[in-house]
Amino acid sequence: MRKFNTNGPNIPEKHYTLFRPELMKKGIDLVHDSQYFTIWAPRQTGKSTYFGLLGEALEKEGYKVAWINFETYANTPIDTFMAKLVTKLNLFWGTDFKVTNLGDIFNKIENITDKKLVLIIDEVEGINKVYFNDFLHEIRGVYHTRNNHALKSVILVGVSNITGIIQDNASPFNVTNNLAIPFFTNEETFELLGQHETETGQLFDQSVKEKIIEITANQPGLVNGFARKLVMDYPDKEVITYEDYMKVEDWYINISIDKNVSNIVNKAKNHRAFVEHLLFTENEVEFKIDRPAIKELHVNGLIRRGENGQVIFWVPLYQKKLYNTFYPYTNGEGSRIAGTMLADAYLTENGRIDFDKLIDKYKNHIQLRSFRPYREKDENGNFKSIKEAAMIYSFETFISIFIQEIEGKSYREAFVSLGNSDLIINVKGIEYLIEAKKYYSPRSFKKGKKQLAYYSNRKGIEESVYIVFISNEIQMEGVEEAKEIIDGVEVKTYLIRYDEATDFGE
Repeated sequence: MRKFNTNGPNIPEKHYTLFRPELMKKGIDLVHDSQYFTIWAPRQTGKSTYFGLLGEALEKEGYKVAWINFETYANTPIDTFMAKLVTKLNLFWGTDFKVTNLGDIFNKIENITDKKLVLIIDEVEGINKVYFNDFLHEIRGVYHTRNNHALKSVILVGVSNITGIIQDNASPFNVTNNLAIPFFTNEETFELLGQHETETGQLFDQSVKEKIIEITANQPGLVNGFARKLVMDYPDKEVITYEDYMKVEDWYINISIDKNVSNIVNKAKNHRAFVEHLLFTENEVEFKIDRPAIKELHVNGLIRRGENGQVIFWVPLYQKKLYNTFYPYTNGEGSRIAGTMLADAYLTENGRIDFDKLIDKYKNHIQLRSFRPYREKDENGNFKSIKEAAMIYSFETFISIFIQEIEGKSYREAFVSLGNSDLIINVKGIEYLIEAKKYYSPRSFKKGKKQLAYYSNRKGIEESVYIVFISNEIQMEGVEEAKEIIDGVEVKTYLIRYDEATDFGE
C-alpha cells in the first residue's frame, strides 16, 4: 500500500505521487532544446520529486542522467568534491573517469560524442565557494559546444534564485531559463488526496480537504505532512472528519517539532522586527528580493510577492506558528488575569457571551497594567518586540484565560490580512469571530468591519467582535464603538484607548 511521503523524493511505487505533466513537459522541452538551466524553489515544494521524475522520463528517451547532491559541501576540500563528482558520473553515465581535476574531467566530457548526457546538481548552493566559480567556469566552457559533444543539459537545483550570482555574458544560466517549481494547485491537492481514497477506501471529508488546502497554501511538503498524520492517527476510520483535522492542526502548531517548520521559525527569529511588522501592522512592504530579510524569508518559504507587489505571508501554518513563537509566555500576566476572572459572569442567561461586560473587564486590566508587560526585552534591556505585538498579545492573553475558565475552545483563522489577529472561539457550542488590530485610518477602520463580516459569513458565524486599539489623541467622527448588522452579520466594535507614554513608556 502506498503512503504519503514527507522525506526526500517520491518513489511512485511506494508514495502517492503527482506527475504534473505540464510542468514535466517544460523541463523535457528545455533538455530537448539542449538548454542549461536552473530549478529553484523554497524547501518542501517538491523539487527532489520533480527532477527525479524528470530524470526517469529522460532516461526512457535514451538520455543518461547523473544526479548529484552537494548539500553538505560548503567546507569540503576540492579533492573530496572531485572524488564524489567522478564516482557519480561513472555510476550514472557508465564512464571510467579518473579523479584528476575539473579541467581534465570536462575535457573528457567534450570528447564523448556517442551519448546524450544530462547532469543534475542538487543543493548547488552547498558547494564550497572556493571552487564553485571554477566549477561553473568549466560548465560555461562546454555549453557553447554542446551540439558537438554528449553533455546536452546541465540543471542546477537549489532553494535560492542563483542566477544573480552566476550571471555574466558567457553564462548559460540566464534568467529566462529558470524553471520555478510552484506549489500544488487546489485541483492537484484534491488529486493527491484522492489517490489515497481510491487505493484504501478511506475518505477525507470535503471540509478536511479544504482545510488542508487553506492551512498549507498547497505547499507539497505540508500537504503530504497533514495527510500522512491524519491517516496514521485515524487508520481505521472510514471518513476522516473536520474534528480529526483540527486535532492534527493543533498538533502541528503546539506539539510537533517539525524540522521544516522549525527552520522557518529560526529564520524568522533572525528578522524578528520585520516579521512582527508583517504580523501586527497593516503597513505594506514592497517586495524587493535584494533586501536581505526578504530574500532569506522568501527562499525559505515564509513570504512571497503579492499581486500588488507587496510582501505577504505564504503559508498560513507558518503565520500561526509565529504568533506562538513570539508570544511573551514568561510575563505572568495570565496568572494575574485568572485570579480575578469569574468567567460565568460574562455570559447572558441564554449562554451567549456578554461582550460588553467582558471587554470592559479587559479595558480595566489594561488601565491597571498597561501594555508594557507584553513587550519582551533582550539581555541588554532593549525591547525585542514592537508595540503592536504587545497590543495583540495583551488581548489574546486575556481572552485565552476567559476561554480556559469557561472551558471553551479557540483557534486562529487561517486566512488573515497583515496586521490582523483573527480568532474563532467556541463557547457553549456557539462560535464567534474576533478580530484585533491597531487603528491606522478611517478607511482601514471601515474596511476591517466589512472584511470581518465577510469572513464571518464564510464561516457561518452570526456574531463577530472587532477590537481596535486607538490612541487617545485620535478623535474621529465615525470611528466609534457600535453594534451593527453588516451583510447579515452582527459586528460589535470596541475601541481600546491607549496613551503612548503611559502604556508603552519605559
